[in-house]
Amino acid sequence: MRNNPDTLRVLIVGCGNMGTSHALAFHQMPGAEICGIVSTGKSKELLNEKLGGGHLLFSDYQEALNATNPGAVCISTYPDTHEAFAVMAFEKGCHVFMEKPIADSVAGAERVAAAAKKAVKKLVVGYILRHHPSWIKFIEIAQQLGKPLVMRMNLNQQSHGYMWNVHRNLMKSLSPIVDCGVHYIDVMCQMTRSKPLRVSAIGARMTEDIPAGNYNYGQLQIHFEDGSVGWYEAGWGPMISQNAYFVKDVFGPKGSVSIVAKNAGGEGKSDDVESHTKTESLRVHHADIDAKNEFTREDEWVNLTDEPDHQGLCDREQAYFLQAINENIDLTDHVEDAVNSLRIAFACDESVRTGEMISIQ
Repeated sequence: MRNNPDTLRVLIVGCGNMGTSHALAFHQMPGAEICGIVSTGKSKELLNEKLGGGHLLFSDYQEALNATNPGAVCISTYPDTHEAFAVMAFEKGCHVFMEKPIADSVAGAERVAAAAKKAVKKLVVGYILRHHPSWIKFIEIAQQLGKPLVMRMNLNQQSHGYMWNVHRNLMKSLSPIVDCGVHYIDVMCQMTRSKPLRVSAIGARMTEDIPAGNYNYGQLQIHFEDGSVGWYEAGWGPMISQNAYFVKDVFGPKGSVSIVAKNAGGEGKSDDVESHTKTESLRVHHADIDAKNEFTREDEWVNLTDEPDHQGLCDREQAYFLQAINENIDLTDHVEDAVNSLRIAFACDESVRTGEMISIQ
């Protein structure tokens, strides 16, 4: 472990898939150093070994905060801890990077945002697709298709083994359409740049391995002020169809754009975190027709095979976090977007539970 007073000292909290990737990003990043690692199980020892050893290890978060006095905290724990851990960090005077969602309730998300503002510290939420050049291009093309837009997206995962353990733990506090849905709700809001008016959603509980009040499959629909509509579906579990895995496309009056990921969308890839951010190529279709109603332009293919992998995206997220701190970037819109996407996701969750269409306040 380095000990340079000019670097940002970061406490790593949570050592699963995302926590490990973020730790690896900080480990190799100039201007940052890891001052401690926190987890309740043995994952901290495994991560410490992966980082070359020598880091302070903790099972208790409060103890780690007091012992290491970090400049920033990276929170990648389960969602039901996010609010409390983030507020504790802000009260300690730390900047915070946290995995989505910002909290496990809208009120909790608002309290986190208020704590960041009160502490005058930076809060970055892990909306990884915002740092993905291919998804940035996908959104850019979608914004050129006219209005209204129809947005169709899913991320169904045939989870088994380790990932089924992860998903069952996540579903102790949130449904799939809330936990994963915030990513794609955020994307839809960027594509339309319009106000969501109302949502509806359906869900099904297909296993006894999750709490009685939760469901492991859901589909949501969002109606926007400009007439655009979008749907997103997410299912987790060993019963999920592999064929239901990968849909990401948008169409408007001028044509359509689709993510075509033949490899990442292939057999056995649905619960592989590396494949979730792969795009590989974009297919752009033009709606222009001639007097005989025949298309006047061929579809275009945008090759994206040089896109960053999952670790590369986490590196970009943490580079942005460090930049936001060093350059005092105004993150007001970023935090508001994180709270709003969660508000929409929970409205969808309410629709599942009530069977009613929910207006967005």
